[in-house]
Formats: sequence, C-alpha cells, structure tokens
Amino acid sequence: MATVGFIGVGNMGGPMAINLVRAGHQVKVYDLSPQLMEPVVAAGAAAAASPEEAVAGAEFVVSMLPSGPIVEDLYIHGARLLEAISKTSLVIDCSTIAPDNAVNLATAARQRGIATLDAPVSGGVAGAQAGTLTFIVGGALPDFERARPLLLGMGKNVFHAGDHGAGQIAKICNNMLLAVHMIGTAEALQLGVDNGLDPEVLSNIMLQSSGRNWSLELYNPYPGVMESVPASKGYEGGFQVNLMNKDLGLALEAGLKSQSATPMGNLAKSLYVQHGRNGWGKKDFSSIQKWFEKQEK
Repeated sequence: MATVGFIGVGNMGGPMAINLVRAGHQVKVYDLSPQLMEPVVAAGAAAAASPEEAVAGAEFVVSMLPSGPIVEDLYIHGARLLEAISKTSLVIDCSTIAPDNAVNLATAARQRGIATLDAPVSGGVAGAQAGTLTFIVGGALPDFERARPLLLGMGKNVFHAGDHGAGQIAKICNNMLLAVHMIGTAEALQLGVDNGLDPEVLSNIMLQSSGRNWSLELYNPYPGVMESVPASKGYEGGFQVNLMNKDLGLALEAGLKSQSATPMGNLAKSLYVQHGRNGWGKKDFSSIQKWFEKQEK
C-alpha cells in the first residue's frame, strides 16, 4: 500500500480520498476549508496543516482543484509546492483544466526531476462516492502503469490517452458531448410532456429506441423519473452548471486553437451561460431541463 498526499477534498476529491483510505493506503489530506477535511479524516485519513505537510514523504501526490490557474499557483507560482515534493513522488492532478495548464505543470515538474500525470475524471460525484470513476490520463506510459493500481482504488476504468495534456483534451471532448446530449435529452422530454406524455413512459420508450444515451439512461434530467439523480433532489449535488460552463469554455478554447468546427459545443455553451445567469449556476447541470420548461411558460 502507498502513502498519498491528497490536496482538494471537496465534492469530488473527498470521496476519492476516502476510497483510497478504504483501499488500505495511508492518506494525508489538505484543503483550504477545514470542514471539508472532516469526513475524510473521520474515514481514517490524516489531516495536514499545509500542502507541504500533506506531500511530505508521499509516494503519490493527488490533487483535485477547481481550475488551471489554481493548479499552477499551487504547484509552480504561488505555493511552489513542487519545491516540497520528493523526486521519487508521482504527481497525479485529477482536476479538469486546460491542456496548456497540464503541460506547464509537467514541464515545471520535469525541470525538478518530478514525474506528473494529468488524470481528469468522468463519473461525477456519484461515481466518486461509489469508486466507479473513469480516469483519462495523459503522461508517460511507465508513469501511467505506476499510477494504475492507485487509480483503480478510486475508479473502475483507467485509460491512457497519450502524452501530457492528452488526458485533458479527451476529458473536454467528453464533457462537450455530455452537455450536448443532456440538452437534447431535456428538450425531447419537455416536448413529450408538453404534448401530454408521461416523462417516465417517454424515457422508457427512448431507452429502447435510437435516442438512447447516457443522460437518459443514468442521469435523467426530468424530476421524479429516476430516484437517485439530482433531478429528483431539487437538482442539488452532482456537477454544477458553473463547472459545466468552465469545461465548455475549455473545449471551445481548444477548438479555436485547432480551428475545429464546434457548432453544437458553442450552442451548448450559450444555453448553459444563460441558464447560469438565470440563477441555476450552483445547481446540477441536468437542471437545464428547467430552461425548456421556462421557455414554454
């Protein structure tokens, strides 16, 4: 079993760290919010008073942070955490950030003889809690193989996407598609309801038809159709609209750099921006269902 320094234990990082503890690893956690560390410590992790204390003697350093600038500030510019990390440690950043941020971290770490991986995740809060996340990894193959057993303590699928930054590219492509099919699912469900159909009946029909997709099958956005999802809990928990907007922004930035056509991504971004401005920014992204309901009324 490994010693792990874990930084950032919010909605996603907290359950991930707890699963590492349950897998038998020695985990020391740090977060700017002491309250967020409490459930992880209660599960058996040790609390650190600083990022430096969290990474001291760690074989693996795992981070789950809100944005690329925060990642760079932690490791390179502000806290300069790379200076406190052993050259034998492997840094695994699970944040969803711009590919350039991941490459910048890898470059700065390499200059100090430290190996890194960008390993953003798919599966949401429910996947983090259940230990069923998918890790999409960029970096050197030997480092990927070294990290695989640790990552499998937090998830069930681990993919090597390519070199540094490739994990982030794959993740933002996935999340752009997620936004597009969530919007399409919500639109179709509202169309059916507005024309007298029961949303659960319509969902079952589409699940056995060509409209079947992940949002419909596992994350139904219509309230009351599926018990365990945010839609049936007032759209609380899950993946916030604000975070979806961040990820869509990353996808569109990547599209501009590669001169890729992303008309559906642009439309999805526009709808989620408006939805966030309507007061839904901190609700789950499946709440886009309410956007269609409001338009109809």
